[in-house]
Amino acid sequence: MSKKVKVRVSGDGVKGFFDRAREHARKLDRGLELAPEITVSFENASDMMRVLSAQRIRLLRVARKKATPVSDLAVGLRRDTRAVGRDVDLLERFGLLRTRYEKNAGHGKRRIVESRAAKYQLIATI
Repeated sequence: MSKKVKVRVSGDGVKGFFDRAREHARKLDRGLELAPEITVSFENASDMMRVLSAQRIRLLRVARKKATPVSDLAVGLRRDTRAVGRDVDLLERFGLLRTRYEKNAGHGKRRIVESRAAKYQLIATI
């Protein structure tokens, strides 16, 4: 996991997407290097808030600290393991988390949740 990657979650829609693309093109034309960044863009702020509920933001905060099994996240968040697993699935589909499996001696495999970045930036334009 690269902790130098910045993850930006934006609710600025198509206009914001094209504004960022133009800015990146300008930097590249000037020969500047682009900082590693992942941008997840939503059509509007309400779509963003449906995905980034208070519980999912708590999950991102905890996962940001260190790679952690889903079951440990659930205990730490005082939530049902299946509910945390569903939230991890959703956040992984949007590129905000990643998971891997490791051996769990005598118990098969366990799913480890890793943050994609040390910092998540949420931007909503209303």
